[in-house]
Amino acid sequence: MRIVSRSTASRTAPRWRGHRRWLRRQVPEVLRRWLLDKGSLTDRLKRHCTGRFSVTVMSESWQRPRLDEARVLSMPVTALAWVRQVQLMCDGKPWVFARTVVPAATLSGAQRRLACLGNRPLGAYLFSDPGMQRSPVQLARIIPGSSLFEDAVQGLPKRPRAIWGRRSVFRVGGKPLLVSEIFLPAIGAE
Repeated sequence: MRIVSRSTASRTAPRWRGHRRWLRRQVPEVLRRWLLDKGSLTDRLKRHCTGRFSVTVMSESWQRPRLDEARVLSMPVTALAWVRQVQLMCDGKPWVFARTVVPAATLSGAQRRLACLGNRPLGAYLFSDPGMQRSPVQLARIIPGSSLFEDAVQGLPKRPRAIWGRRSVFRVGGKPLLVSEIFLPAIGAE
């Protein structure tokens, strides 16, 4: 088992807020429907991607969640979670960076599979569970200086000035996990 020690405080944590707390003009028009869609992002990406859709695993390991993640999951800040970071790709271009934080207590029973997804999309697992519940979506404008920004733009040919993301707490089998989806510049080009 590999454990990555990480500071729970990021340099500049994104300010996550409910979507109704953002003014309509603040959220880029090209991303508004993506950010507020209630269905499976995986399914929507597959419909919009005219080429091949794939998942590239960037990292997965046991680590301490970021402070804001631990708070939203009601976890002690010193607790470990399974953290998976992936890029959702269309024709080899990253469209979305996704970060999933799964508390250790969630990884029991049928949910053990969450630590063994490999390059399979998480959305297929979540949305196939008829008992799955999802919290209201929170949005954030993520800027340089944030560790989430740095993770999300890793490998991009050009660094954007800001990126937008959404996050929700999902419950499967009554157990929580946090999914953050960060929309990269290539998605707005489509």
